[in-house]
Amino acid sequence: FLPEIWSLKQSKVKFVEMKSQFTLRISAEEMQRYYKGHAKTVVVRADRGETLQFSADHLRAFVRHDGVAGWFEIEYDAAGKFVSLNCLKLL
Repeated sequence: FLPEIWSLKQSKVKFVEMKSQFTLRISAEEMQRYYKGHAKTVVVRADRGETLQFSADHLRAFVRHDGVAGWFEIEYDAAGKFVSLNCLKLL
């Protein structure tokens, strides 16, 4: 998955670093699908409307007994590679 934000500079096309925020709620039962390998990718709609896709492994640090629930910020580098996922607020 590559972010759809581009910048033209001196006739060269390159990625612009991207941060997006989104709300995510995944029940403990649904998280079991990820742990068992039945699902590997999370797809969410960001606050600005873009569709984001990332590995479910990035959620491990945020799993609680009732699943995952929070407002998150994901960051990609200039090449569109995952950099970080941070929980801005637990829900």
